[in-house]
Amino acid sequence: MATRTTRFGVGRREGHDSSPFYDRALKQVETSSDRAPSEAVVVSGLYAHSAERMTELPDDCVALMVTSPPYHVGKEYDSDLSFDEYLALLQAVFKETYRVLEPGGRAVVNVANLGRRPYVSLADHVTAIMEDLKFLARGEVIWVKAKGASGSCAWGSWLSASNPTFRDLHEYCLCFSKERWSRARKGVSTITRDEFLAATLSVWEIPPESARRVAHPAPFPVALPRRFIELYTYLDDLVLDPFLGSGSTAVAAVETGRRYVGYDIDEAYLRKSSERVLAARPYTPQLEGWPTS
Repeated sequence: MATRTTRFGVGRREGHDSSPFYDRALKQVETSSDRAPSEAVVVSGLYAHSAERMTELPDDCVALMVTSPPYHVGKEYDSDLSFDEYLALLQAVFKETYRVLEPGGRAVVNVANLGRRPYVSLADHVTAIMEDLKFLARGEVIWVKAKGASGSCAWGSWLSASNPTFRDLHEYCLCFSKERWSRARKGVSTITRDEFLAATLSVWEIPPESARRVAHPAPFPVALPRRFIELYTYLDDLVLDPFLGSGSTAVAAVETGRRYVGYDIDEAYLRKSSERVLAARPYTPQLEGWPTS
């Protein structure tokens, strides 16, 4: 027998009728489902210019955007923009991302919150930008990068209530859709049962990437975009990273049999990304155990 939402919740999810919850209309959002994705076939490529204008991409062609924008904290790759100018840059890039995403396409933004005096919730700023651009918020993943951080020290005041501070062991992956919740396009999924169960949890434990190994001050591990690619896209879908950085998203796309497009204004990082992509193990359906069509 199907379960139904009650005042005290339910223990099972299969066959669950959650209409009483959604009928409360906690927040009104507009969705549409009458537009089809672009039929244009975009070949993989990396481009050395700002993603504020992705002229290489037609409207409605990208299945998934996964990115980790610069955090504006003085890293080697950060700009000298003011914080307001930095947020305006993110808005411009994500506005262009909205244009190129297909209906039902997804956008994932990996961010860390900043500072302590004061604490700045960059995740909140990004969510506000995305919702202002009419993205539909799907949820967020807490990416746990480490355990107890035995070598870390950010106490502020040791064993005192004077000014204790937190040690961040996590970042956020903010997930959105364009225009509709479900994909408009059909295709072949490649995610396994166990990976689907892990990917649909809201907390992911994935070790960070070595900055020294990939020659970038703040890389994210290939396993992070790879999980989103497997969860949200089909074989041969187009995956975009408008802040390519170390190239992890493009590498993950190659390894999962998807096409990729990446942008970065730093040509040295772009060359390193190209090297990583060329060294990536290409997806082979026969070896992976998935159909080719």
